[in-house]
Amino acid sequence: MPKSAERLRRLALMLSGFGLFILILTLQPFSPPAEATTSDAPNTGNLVNQVGYLALGGLYLAAMLRLTPRPVLARLGLGTWLAIFAIALLSTFQALDQASSIRGLLLGAIALIVVGGVLVLPEDEPGFAVAAVNACLAVLILVYGVLIFAHQLAVHGAEGAEGVHAGEWRGHLSHKNFAAPVFSMMAMIGIYGWRSGLRWRGGLVVALCLIFVINSGSKTTLGFLPIAIGLVLFGRITGRPGLAIALHLLMVAVIACLTVGTVMSPQLHQIGAALIPDPTYTGRDEIWKFALSRIAERPWSGYGYASFWQTPVVTGLEENYEASWDVRGIGSGHNSYLDAMLMFGIPGAVVTLWLLMIRPLRNYLTAAQKPAGKRLADLFAMIVIFMTYVGMLESFLLNRSDPLWTLFALAVMGLELLRRMRLKTG
Repeated sequence: MPKSAERLRRLALMLSGFGLFILILTLQPFSPPAEATTSDAPNTGNLVNQVGYLALGGLYLAAMLRLTPRPVLARLGLGTWLAIFAIALLSTFQALDQASSIRGLLLGAIALIVVGGVLVLPEDEPGFAVAAVNACLAVLILVYGVLIFAHQLAVHGAEGAEGVHAGEWRGHLSHKNFAAPVFSMMAMIGIYGWRSGLRWRGGLVVALCLIFVINSGSKTTLGFLPIAIGLVLFGRITGRPGLAIALHLLMVAVIACLTVGTVMSPQLHQIGAALIPDPTYTGRDEIWKFALSRIAERPWSGYGYASFWQTPVVTGLEENYEASWDVRGIGSGHNSYLDAMLMFGIPGAVVTLWLLMIRPLRNYLTAAQKPAGKRLADLFAMIVIFMTYVGMLESFLLNRSDPLWTLFALAVMGLELLRRMRLKTG
């Protein structure tokens, strides 16, 4: 290989790994939780993200146009993403602050350029495996370094509304409920690396991520993680990925019945109370009841992208003293599916969820049959399945540059790419 071509190959790998590192770490790691900030503190977060991701988007767009063959770019499934963002853009006409809603949507679109670059800049799958595992190791080294030398920056403190989580690890993110799923997806990348021949690096990533998730105290994440990994590996070992997907859809139905279903049906509530120590999910049931009532008021149009929670639609209400949560201060519905309906209306939410959660499963069934890239297809399927479960308790869909969203989008985009093309394996 000519020296110039080798330099370009190394540059592409470096950019792929760096992009994943940034997507996981974010541009403002180890920031204090929202409740710890003062009301008169300058709000620079949006500016940092806007300027930072605008620069990153330009860099990765230029790199892809220069280093990635056009046929590969054409197989990223841009039509799917255009449809998703078209639904979100149309919803902004319902937003109270249309300009702010559009800015948030634009930030999310730019972050997806970086996601695409992470996927397609490596010229073969072994290169992607090295870049991905190295990126995870870099994040882990940084986070564990802070846990050792500046412990208070990476754990929940005893002050504020989240004092009940004191001592639980949140890493570089604002809350343990966000950090635990991110480190779980990094563990899946470690499993992929181990299966791809990067034994010690992949194993180290898995071990460090599992230690983190355990210390985060996120019980639901610890429950969902082995299910997602086990289903995909079961399908691979038995040679029946279709059965694994069928079992996954059954799990989705069960989890839906035991979460939002408990506030919609007295019978399901009784079952949930018998099976789950806290059937309210730390008060989420009150938030879900409120969200469902508001969806019923605008079932067709919704309230617009990022234009419901923490807007006058909610903050202008009188406090409900009988509820366990004051919804006026809630940042999300703690359920991706309800929040999709609140933003886009029921029709828009159904199309969006189909494209993001069902279509990728079809893509996996096709990609899983190809010998080349089967390990990578398994990785992306694990992420999609896992985040489908997490979405029952947390909101992340189209959430700007949130690593929960960008890592999920990486898996969705990756499965589309794997269905459409044959990977180079070295």
